Amino acid sequence: MARLVSFSHLAIKVALCLAAVSTVARAEGTIPVSLNQAKLLKLSRAADTIVIGNPAIADASVQDAKTLVLTGKGFGITNVVVLDADGGTIMEQEVVVSRDDQRSVRVYRRASVQTLSCTPYCESSYKGEAERASESEMSASQ
Repeated sequence: MARLVSFSHLAIKVALCLAAVSTVARAEGTIPVSLNQAKLLKLSRAADTIVIGNPAIADASVQDAKTLVLTGKGFGITNVVVLDADGGTIMEQEVVVSRDDQRSVRVYRRASVQTLSCTPYCESSYKGEAERASESEMSASQ
């Protein structure tokens, strides 16, 4: 019986280790971007073609041959693929666009939602089309 218990403990430990490793592997392939913010991406070689899976979520522009500017336009997950002049893949990564929750407060009043930007004082923040649509969907589901 003691042998069965130790084997099950070992199996649980191995499963937890594998789960931790797979989580780290996924995190390395993800580029987090805040909504309405830009992030610089340095490339290993000159880019020729840039493909964004869903341009409503993120946009990319070329700063120079080896630098991209990635901008969060709407909430969600998409991907970016960068190819060189020969069609070889330079980069292919998932892009996650989310709100910067540390500097914002959401106020719920019955069916309405208001987002305040607190940098350092809380004021009504600029809302893009994607954020207005997201807030109206959240209000409708409540």
